[in-house]
Amino acid sequence: MGNLTIRNLTITPLELKEVERHEDPTKARKPNGLAKITARITGKSNKSSPPAPTAAAATDNLNGAAREPGAASKQDISDVHVQPFSEHETSIPLPDAFKGESLRLTFSEPGTPYTYSVSIPGPSPRSIVMKANPPPPQDQQDQQVPPSDREFTLIYMPHHSFLAIFSSAHLNRWMAELDPSYPLSALSIPGTHNSPTCYVSLPSVRCQAVSVREQLDNGVRFLDVRVSCPSPSSRSPSPTKTASPRLDTPDSIPGAYPISPTSTQTETRTDTNPPAPQPELSPQAPEPAYKDKTKAPNLSLVHSAFPVALSGTKYFHDLLSECYAFLDANPSETLLMSIKREGTGRGTDQNLSTYLAARYLTPDRWYTKPEIPTLEQARGRIVLIRRFLLDPSLQASGIGIDGSVWPDNCADGTCGSETIRVQDYYEVWQTQHIEKKIGFAREQLMRAAQQVFVPPGMPGSEAAGGPLPLFINFLTGSNFFNASCWPEKIAAKINPSMIEYLCMGHGAPQKQPGELTVGDAGTGIVVTDWVGNSGDWDLIRCIVGWNARLQLKAIKVHRW
Repeated sequence: MGNLTIRNLTITPLELKEVERHEDPTKARKPNGLAKITARITGKSNKSSPPAPTAAAATDNLNGAAREPGAASKQDISDVHVQPFSEHETSIPLPDAFKGESLRLTFSEPGTPYTYSVSIPGPSPRSIVMKANPPPPQDQQDQQVPPSDREFTLIYMPHHSFLAIFSSAHLNRWMAELDPSYPLSALSIPGTHNSPTCYVSLPSVRCQAVSVREQLDNGVRFLDVRVSCPSPSSRSPSPTKTASPRLDTPDSIPGAYPISPTSTQTETRTDTNPPAPQPELSPQAPEPAYKDKTKAPNLSLVHSAFPVALSGTKYFHDLLSECYAFLDANPSETLLMSIKREGTGRGTDQNLSTYLAARYLTPDRWYTKPEIPTLEQARGRIVLIRRFLLDPSLQASGIGIDGSVWPDNCADGTCGSETIRVQDYYEVWQTQHIEKKIGFAREQLMRAAQQVFVPPGMPGSEAAGGPLPLFINFLTGSNFFNASCWPEKIAAKINPSMIEYLCMGHGAPQKQPGELTVGDAGTGIVVTDWVGNSGDWDLIRCIVGWNARLQLKAIKVHRW
């Protein structure tokens, strides 16, 4: 059992001031039960054996002196100063689980009257919230009462003797705390894979535990959406005839990008996901008539060829209603939405592009320039990442960040003009392949951490080169034919591994392999499966927490 190491991943310097060691015999970890099993098999008991160590036995306190069972020992600490984004190996032994021990740690924030206390281990293996302590009653007249939201989030990993401290961001509006001049590619952004697949469905189809709105309320800002597109004969409207009136919004709206329906340029690439072959409709078959063209046709949500729910078709417009409601309630936020055509619909990528442009892509709700915006440009809207080819009528202006030529099953690839750099290795055929996938995900995090954004006007900004690419890192994979490699099972192994890496290894120069350096230590976009399962949002908190590194940088820039 080693000594505790503390890593401070916040912008706040902290000092450990006091440690109390407690024993609770009712929480003592029991032996593994092997002796009881042996006794049942042999018919003998082991009554003469000495009892296993429990909290009832005398133990040493922090100073090495014996104490009575159930008593607490206290030690003042004066040499544990943990600066922002640094770690400190202390001389404090871990609490002994076999004795029912716990440690109560009290930190102070230099320059303020605030102190914070927390007990480890917590009531569950998940993160622990460390709140500011109210001043003693006799001092409340003289001392400032800390704000109710003055708190930190701690993740304790006893098997590594490690405690990581993150800022307790308000996950529903965490972008409000960031400098709006930073490009989205500089941020650490949590996302979900096949985001709407939270319904009862085939186990290999379902990738999420909770609804899209619950994902957004808990910090997710990248959504991966797959839609089935009907053919034009199935009532797809023309952008020149049925475009939403809001497409005429003046170009003065930040991020508004005019869509030209008159261009005659053609795209040389071919459709990378052709529609499934189906019998031709009879020429005599009547085309459905719709008085309101904005009501039909609809895009159904799918995962590969399958619907996202067994209970009935789910639609794209309902998903957007959830997103719009969230943004209306949290105008400081933005969403990035990757849209890809899948399913059995007979429409092509080009059909999908014209339909989206006509019905949905209005500049008050969407940022559709083919570039990576700043947070300020994107706030309150959805940034389109386009994983489909464009109709010739839309190619002159372009729509969305281009991901139409997506590298297949890659450990490290780029899209189009290298605006996107992606890890999307999904062929996890056997459980032993999960470690390979974890390795690819960690390597992508290391590459993302090397990026450095130099604000305009700062030294080195002219030599910084072009805009930073979007790093997109999928933690996902599956095998339809292997139940041990369905999304939920893979996430159960990958997600804890990523939490561990983000707490202990990410952004630590001495822990990077080879020649890799650490720049701003952002994570890029990290795309997950099965987050929020039983209320567990620790992976999302870890990703969001790394934006504190940008906050610290912004403080230094403003001082400069």
